[in-house]
This record gives sequence, structure tokens and C-alpha cells, in this order.
Amino acid sequence: MAAEVEQWSSAAVQADGVLQPEAVENDDGVYDDDELIEGEVNGNWTPQEKALHEARLKAKAKRRLRKSSSRDSARESLSEAVAGETAADPNSPKGKALQNHDRKSRTGKGRGLPKKGGAGGKGVWGAAGMVYEMEEPDAKDPNYDESAQGDTVYATVVPELEEGELEKTVNPIVQEYFEHGDTREVEMLLKELNLGPHKYEFSSLAVSLSLEGKASHRELTSRLLSDLVGKVLSESDVARAFDKMLKELPDLILDTPEAPQMLGQFIARAIADHALPMNFLSRYKGRVDCDHARAALDRASVLMSMKREMVRLDNVWGVGGGQRPVKHLIKEMNLLLKEYLVSGELLEAEHCLRDLEVPHFHHELVYEAIIMVLESNGETAIQLMVKLLQAFWKSGLITLDQMNRGFQRVYDELAEINLDVPRAHSIMEAFVDLCFQESVITKQLRDACPARGRKRFVSEGDGGVIKS
Repeated sequence: MAAEVEQWSSAAVQADGVLQPEAVENDDGVYDDDELIEGEVNGNWTPQEKALHEARLKAKAKRRLRKSSSRDSARESLSEAVAGETAADPNSPKGKALQNHDRKSRTGKGRGLPKKGGAGGKGVWGAAGMVYEMEEPDAKDPNYDESAQGDTVYATVVPELEEGELEKTVNPIVQEYFEHGDTREVEMLLKELNLGPHKYEFSSLAVSLSLEGKASHRELTSRLLSDLVGKVLSESDVARAFDKMLKELPDLILDTPEAPQMLGQFIARAIADHALPMNFLSRYKGRVDCDHARAALDRASVLMSMKREMVRLDNVWGVGGGQRPVKHLIKEMNLLLKEYLVSGELLEAEHCLRDLEVPHFHHELVYEAIIMVLESNGETAIQLMVKLLQAFWKSGLITLDQMNRGFQRVYDELAEINLDVPRAHSIMEAFVDLCFQESVITKQLRDACPARGRKRFVSEGDGGVIKS
């Protein structure tokens, strides 16, 4: 462009035929504007020089515009170069590098538009015209203020018991229940626990412990299941527990050989108490392969089919221990002693006495045994009864207190007994001495035995005076 301007200026000078003062060029090939302006002020410029000056100003403005847009032009040239090279080999390292450094917008919204439509960026609350709804406070928010949320309700969270911890927690509760027999306390303790999906296992654990215990324990367990259904347990939970126990019968028999019959009685009693659904037995018809499970279900079916089964099932475990009438206990103990005098089996007599579960009433057994000795004829009864009391004493089945109370009762009634049995005093003295020799009673108890006083009268000539 400068060449064209020079040619044009030289042509203008020659055309006019007048030599005009030329502008001095700098070393860079640019004319000094100050000199041109000074010439204009002095009025030495021709119209051609003035046009040349305007052209130079336009060229200078274009150079400034090029400098400001050099970054954009460089970016466009880079994108063109990338497009040309990647078209040949887009998988080449150079092509990938050029693609990674390509900062050209691909959103299709055009350059210069606000990000996210004006709804994004630092310090921006959202797009213009956006209406925000009320949001619930988040407890995980760092700025969450618990006191500013109104009334706060605190609840105790009980962790769920794992399967391994369930047995350790439930067994002491059941064992303690066997001592006090209060179903309400068990209900309160279970409500404090979080049994979770293992709730049904409480019933199976309680029944398993009662199988290894006494008849009174089984009676208490049946009452417990009946009282807990509808409060802590459901019928489906109890049914699931008995399903599990029917499958585990082969293992239960190893510790309790009578487990099938006992489990059948438990099932019949639970159905009578409405702790199990009435169709529980019908579910297993023709579907049981285990002989032990079949025996348990047959036992339950027989008990349910008996006449007046509801009354009978209430006493399916018998009347437990201290709940039995005194007359019934006395009758059982008399029967026990008579069977022992006939058979002489100590183990059977001990087993029968333990089944009565009345350790506080064992003094009655001692009393009845001594009465039988006094009413018997011969030494056989004396020897057998001494042997029986000695065995009970050594095994700890009859305590010292119960033994002393039984003998003392006979001592107190010996005078009345003597009216029916004239030889009662002599037989009693012989029995007491033999018991002391076998270490059944203490020396103090032997000395407390009353002796019959013998009054000797003198002849008629002595005036009826009694000799001292």
C-alpha cells in the first residue's frame, strides 16, 4: 500500500509541474506525523499531501485494529490447522494434542453468551425471573441450626440384635422367668430389645430350655407364649419357631430323648391357647419325611382329638410344684413310699420325689416314712426307710432343716400315735438310734426323742405310794 501511495504522490508532483516538499521517512519506513502536522499548520500542504496524510491515518488505525484482534486471528488459524491435520490422521499424537488445546466453543450457543444462560457463575443466584420454593432444612448442612427448627423430639435408638448375640441375651431372661414366673416382666424386657427379623427365635429358645428343665418350666413356657402373642409376638412368629424346632428334632433328641412327645404337647397346648393357628397341623399332612417330626405331630393330633381336650390340655404338663393341693402332695408321697417298700429301688424313688418339685414340703416325706415304720411289723421296713433317708440326705435332696422338721413333728404327735400303736415309743427309739448310727440325724435330734415314762406301783400294803 505504501508503494501505491509513493507512486501516486510522485505522479501528483509531476502533473502539477511544481516541486513540493516531501515528508521525511523514518528508518522504519514511516513518515513523521509531527512534521506533516507542522507543514499543515504553516499552510504549505497541497491537497494531494493532505489526502496522503489521511490515508496514513487510516493505515495506522488499521494496524491498531490488527493488534487487538491478533489473538482471535491466531485462534482461527490454529483451528484451521487442526482441522487440516486431524482430517489426515486424527489418531496421531500431534492431532490429539491440537484437539486437546482447541478451546473453540462447541455448545452451539455462540461466543460471548453468558454461561448457563446467566444462571451460573460466582455470586449468581440463578437466572432472571426464577422463583425458588421453600426447601426443608438439611440436617447435614454445615449451617444447620437445630435450636432454630422448633420443638426437637429425642428418641432412643436401640441397635438391632445380631443372631450371635440373641441367644446370650434371651437365655438369662428365660432362666430368670423360670424363677419368678412373671410374664409381664418378660414382656417389658423384650420390648426394650430390638429383636428385628429374629423375633421368632425367642419362642424356639424358650421351648428348647424348657425341654431340658422340669415339668413346671414347660408349663411356665406355655403360659409365656400364650401371654406374649398379640403383644410382642404374633401367631406367625410362634408358628415359624415350631417349624424350626420340628426340623431340629434329630439334634434335640441327643440331649432330650423324649423331645418329640414333649414338642407335640407344646404344639397342642399352643393351639388350645390360640398361640398357634388352628390349621397348623393340617399344613404338615403328607409332607413330613422325618420320623421324629411325624411322632411329634401325631402326639399333638391325638391330644387335640381327645374329648374335652381344652380342659385336658390346660393340665398337659401337670400341676406344677407348690400350686398342687397339700392333700394331693401327701397322697403322692404315700404312694411313693409304698412303691419303694415293695420294689426297694432308690433311684426310682428319688426321681419321683424330684418330679414333685416341692423341696419346701420334703419334711412331709420324712414324717410319712416314720409313721409307716411305726405302723409296720418287722425290721424290714425299718432298714429300708433308714436306707432311703440316708440316700436322700447324702444326695442333698432332703436338707437338714427338712429332716429335723419331719422328726420333730413325729416327736410332738408321739403321745397320740401311741394310742393306736402301743409299741410306738420302743420302735421310735430303735429307729432314731439306727438313723443316728447311719449319720442321717444329728446327736441333738436323737437326744430330743421323747422316752416313755414307766410308773411302778408298790404292793397294797404300802398304801398305794408310788416309788420314786
